[in-house]
This record gives sequence, C-alpha cells and structure tokens, in this order.
Amino acid sequence: MLEKLLAHPGVREVCELRSRFGFMAFHGGSLEEMTDVIAADAAERSGASYYGVLQPDDLQWHIPSHKVSPAASPALASFVEHVDVVVTVHGYGRQGLFTSLLLGGRNRDLAQHVGSHLQAHLPAYDIRTQLDSIPIDLRGQHQDNPVNLPPNQGVQIELPPRVRGSSPLWWDWEGPGHTPHTEALIVALAAAATSWSIDTQQPTEPGAR
Repeated sequence: MLEKLLAHPGVREVCELRSRFGFMAFHGGSLEEMTDVIAADAAERSGASYYGVLQPDDLQWHIPSHKVSPAASPALASFVEHVDVVVTVHGYGRQGLFTSLLLGGRNRDLAQHVGSHLQAHLPAYDIRTQLDSIPIDLRGQHQDNPVNLPPNQGVQIELPPRVRGSSPLWWDWEGPGHTPHTEALIVALAAAATSWSIDTQQPTEPGAR
C-alpha cells in the first residue's frame, strides 16, 4: 500500500536523519492536517530525526498504520534503522474527545515523559497516558505499527483538531506563526525530545542537557 501511495502524483516523502530520537507523520499533508508540520517543527527545534509522508490537497488516502512498512520505502527503512525511539504524530476527531490528546504506543515510560511536558504546556487539555483510557483502535499497539519498530519503540500521539489549529475555534486566526495551542504543543514535544536520554532510556536530570 505505501509503495503505491508514494508513487501517486503529488505525494512527498521526507526523511531527515539527525539524532536517534525521531518524530514521524506518515498521514500528513491533506489527510491528517498539520501533523507533518507539528512533527517536522518539533524535530527541527530539538535536533531530532524526522520522517513524513505528505499528501496533496486532492488526495486523502488513509493507509492503516500497521500497513506502513519499511519494506516499501528505503527512506522509511533508513529512518527506523537510525532512530532508537520515535514519536508518531496523528490527527483524529471523535465526539467527546475534542480536547483529549491520546498517547499510545508501546514505550510507556516515554509516554509518561512526553505526557508530563504536554500537561505543563497545555494545561487546559486532557492528556491521556493510561492505555485503558484510550479507545482500543487508537492505542498504537500493533507490532507492525511504525511506532513500535525502533529498538525501544515509541509513542503514538493522537491530536484532536483544536490543538492542531484546524477547528472553528481558530477561524479568525491570522498569525503570524502557528495558533497559540499548536505552538505550545510543538514547544512541549521539542522539550520532551531534548530532555530524554537515549543512552539510559529515561528523562535526564534538569540542566543535564
């Protein structure tokens, strides 16, 4: 599936290898709006690696995460081989969860770490780090999901429209830059990445990096 999507006119694949902490947004572009921008900006600000797939305005082709395989993309394969942990950024919308950020994936220590940064920067949002509080289909637990392919796996973040700046709340926002909530989100993700120690797989002490 991924191979066919990448061959579609207008689809762009981006891979930037930096540190061994990675951010991904393979449902980016017009599909899950702003996820690629958020992941790319957080990666650039923190010196992390980044992989994204961006769909053009006339395409919204959703490939289930567990079908996004490195076997179909040399760039994705190189990314997965390069990073140690990853945060994958997704967008969703579901009744009753419009202010809920859902942190799935198999690295639960990293989920708690990222969640603490999100809570500090987005106190008005519901930051869910307990798997049993996340809908089953949004938990990111499948073994073939790219979030679980790096050596120490990672965290799948599901973002509602509001924090991505794509809800009616921001209809009159003219900038400059991102909406305040999106900017706070990116700052939190970058801070989580720079304060996570790859060597020990835990947060670094304040001031250590």
